[in-house]
Amino acid sequence: MNKIGIFYGTDTGTTRLVAKRIFKALGAEAADAPKNVNRAGLEEFSSYDALILGTPSYGVGAIPGQAVGCVEPNWAEFLPRLEGLDFSGKRVALFGLGHQERYSERFASSLIHLYRFFQAHGAELIGTWSTEGYTFEASASIVDGRFVGLVVDQRSQPALTDPRIEAWLAEVGPLLRERHAEAA
Repeated sequence: MNKIGIFYGTDTGTTRLVAKRIFKALGAEAADAPKNVNRAGLEEFSSYDALILGTPSYGVGAIPGQAVGCVEPNWAEFLPRLEGLDFSGKRVALFGLGHQERYSERFASSLIHLYRFFQAHGAELIGTWSTEGYTFEASASIVDGRFVGLVVDQRSQPALTDPRIEAWLAEVGPLLRERHAEAA
């Protein structure tokens, strides 16, 4: 593919809305419209060399899926379908949602599952994000003092979502565009 693929899991629709904001900020010339993983095919997903992947936080830091209460299939159902695939040569940026006030002890912890999966399958992960500007007790999604991807809190800090997306895309956008240009 010669565009950036944007895929997300969602239960309440908030992650979908953030994925749409990311798509709008990138533009249709750089990225394809976001797609829910419960509607994504393996061939389509694996055809992208540059990916942005988003997840809500669900359960006690669990990967979102029906086993932890999601109504529709989510990442827990999609990731096993990717087992055996090699993501070497693919560049992946992650974003995750969390609620720092209500879930301070496990803020945005579901994001680590995507990070570990794609790292273990050879992807080049980009786009870590500072923990500054958030108030929380703990997060499993911190590696080397930074979140493993962009973290958005639409409940406590909705006014910061667009500025955070813009700052994050200023960093990861050129790297993702470079990757899909190299592959083209």
